[in-house]
Amino acid sequence: MDPLSQVPFVDNGLVMKDKMEALDPDFDVYMKFMMSHCCYDAIPTSSKLVIFDTTLQVKKAFFALVANGVRAAPLWDNKIQRFVGMLTITDFINILHRYYKSPMVQIYELEEHKIETWREVYLQYSLNSLISITPYCSLFDAIYSLLKNKIHRLPVIDPESGNVLHILTHKRILKFLHIFGSMIPKPRFLQKTIKEVGIGTFKKIATVHENATVYQALSIFVERRVSALPVVNDEGKVVGLYSRFDVINLAALKTYNNLDMRVKEALQARSHCFEGVLKCYPYETLETIIDRIAKAEVHRLVLVDDDDVVRGIVSLSDLLQALVLSPAEIACCTSSCSR
Repeated sequence: MDPLSQVPFVDNGLVMKDKMEALDPDFDVYMKFMMSHCCYDAIPTSSKLVIFDTTLQVKKAFFALVANGVRAAPLWDNKIQRFVGMLTITDFINILHRYYKSPMVQIYELEEHKIETWREVYLQYSLNSLISITPYCSLFDAIYSLLKNKIHRLPVIDPESGNVLHILTHKRILKFLHIFGSMIPKPRFLQKTIKEVGIGTFKKIATVHENATVYQALSIFVERRVSALPVVNDEGKVVGLYSRFDVINLAALKTYNNLDMRVKEALQARSHCFEGVLKCYPYETLETIIDRIAKAEVHRLVLVDDDDVVRGIVSLSDLLQALVLSPAEIACCTSSCSR
């Protein structure tokens, strides 16, 4: 029998709230914790922040992301003297997917476009605008904004100076909870298994075959708006994970003009610092899952059965939704966060 056949697909905050409340009277302890701390509390003492002017060439911007080891940068428009958006790996993926023809044809738009030119093209098809938060807002508000807007990066902007202080992410917030949440009593539902609590995404999981081309993987990223793809072999077993962050490796290795390479080759070419595939099982406890994802500093775990066949994804978004928003009776779609 499918080990997840009895696991309900939880897509409603009220359903999750009722389930958690039945499991533990302290089900809302993390919600209260996040409400009692502001965004400033989660900002590290020292961190790197890269800002791009919109007149910078797109190609140089992506090389700068790689060189500085960051995944996104706020965009400053000097003409209107304010921040107007973010440049992320999603932009890199969209440019490659939109303009790639073949290894023999140079991607002019990547080589020559300025950021402002790309935004003019992209914003014709998107309601993209800068979503930010102040350092005095609660971490609960930050989580709500991240999940509601289906984004992975939330600039913290000082309302007085207008400066970007930090970029909050799901990973940073969960790490803050993992470190300082130890000072509050652990709710009992953390000892329940993933199968019992049903946290994660178990339906319509997007995967990519190891022999598919990188361009086909990019197409899935664009069409499904997912942030990572479990890589499977002919037997359906997971053999790797190809994430949006891995795509930036194409810029690092300057191989973005050959998207006909196999996903398997792309995984072999990436450096050791890129995310591998971390797995979890339906019989493992929620506490175990949170510890593993926080310590490894990854964005998701691939849920597999005993044969290593993909059965679901447990992401940071899923965890923050279940631990923080669902107890507040707030339901956000968490399975398609992309930027």
